[in-house]
Amino acid sequence: MRFQFISRKLRLAGGIAHDFNNILVPIIGFTEMSIDEIIENEDVNNNLDEVLLAAKRAKELVKQILAFSRQNEKELAPLHIQPVIKEILKLLRASIPSTVEIKHHIENKDTTIMADPTQVHQLIMNLCTNAYQAMLEKGGILTVSLSEVEIDTHDYISESGLKPRRYANITVSDTGHGMDKKTMEKIFDPYFTTKQVGEGTGLGLAVVYGIVKDYRGDITVSSEPGKGTTFNVYLPVIGTGEEGFEDVSFQPLPRGNEHILIIDDEKQVLQITEMMLESLGYTITAFSDSEDALDEFKMHPEKYDFVLTDLMMPKMNGIDLSQEILRIQSDFPIIICTGFGDVKYQKLAQSIGISAYLMKPTLRKELAVKIRQVLDNKKDNK
Repeated sequence: MRFQFISRKLRLAGGIAHDFNNILVPIIGFTEMSIDEIIENEDVNNNLDEVLLAAKRAKELVKQILAFSRQNEKELAPLHIQPVIKEILKLLRASIPSTVEIKHHIENKDTTIMADPTQVHQLIMNLCTNAYQAMLEKGGILTVSLSEVEIDTHDYISESGLKPRRYANITVSDTGHGMDKKTMEKIFDPYFTTKQVGEGTGLGLAVVYGIVKDYRGDITVSSEPGKGTTFNVYLPVIGTGEEGFEDVSFQPLPRGNEHILIIDDEKQVLQITEMMLESLGYTITAFSDSEDALDEFKMHPEKYDFVLTDLMMPKMNGIDLSQEILRIQSDFPIIICTGFGDVKYQKLAQSIGISAYLMKPTLRKELAVKIRQVLDNKKDNK
């Protein structure tokens, strides 16, 4: 009975995330398009930047919902960690008592790690939450630092299993009540907690430990009763030229002149997707009904170079639609773009030959780059 209840809760979380992602698509898309159009009004541009920032926060929140519902796998990609820390400190300042002072020392450089941004946000937020809760009674100072360190075989930290290389060193310290040695030995154990009922589950530091170890890093803690606590996290740094790293932040959006068939039953999503792709030079034919789209493709397959389709649609879902298209032309490029993060659908899409599988809401750059990659890959393989 308990298993059935949990399963229903997980499905509900996934369903909410799917609907919320479809709401975020037009918010992010129309905001990005508006930023491009308004170039002379600085106040309006600043307001739109704030809307986009808030929408991106919501996007990361949905990722956490999907992670909770076990319908999403972590996505490792090059991540500049400085902006993540600054964003967390901004959120913390608005939510913790003024009796807790926040200080930060962050190196002014682009420290880059291979990570999932949601997990890194969770890691740092959990450490900071743990720190300020230790100072709620008397107040104090929360200090967050970031630097790069070189670990070699002679460093004591290497005894914990860290390979000699360069690491991002994230330090979170507080001036709270501290811990004795007996408590420190248990802090990374699941459900061990010194908090009172209603103050937390005790899972926070166990989650932090798991994330750090997954990234082949390490975490150390030093503390004494009455003298506060300091956590040091070490995560491997990557640099330009290393595998998986490519700095595309200042590159222009890739464009094209191909004819794309797009299908989505959410009309706002369909509208903004059409606008974004047309702004990049593509010719677009759009359908909100998957069966009508399939009839059109059957009649004129030669007209189209690419299909972009939603996954969850009435009448015919994106997987079934893609299978019908691939029966007509086995190597036809297709991207499924969905707000429903169930891994089984992603694996099914890959197994039938779908070119790519993207999670909504996609930023315009993400969509533009992926479409160009798929189209160019098809041309190279001819």
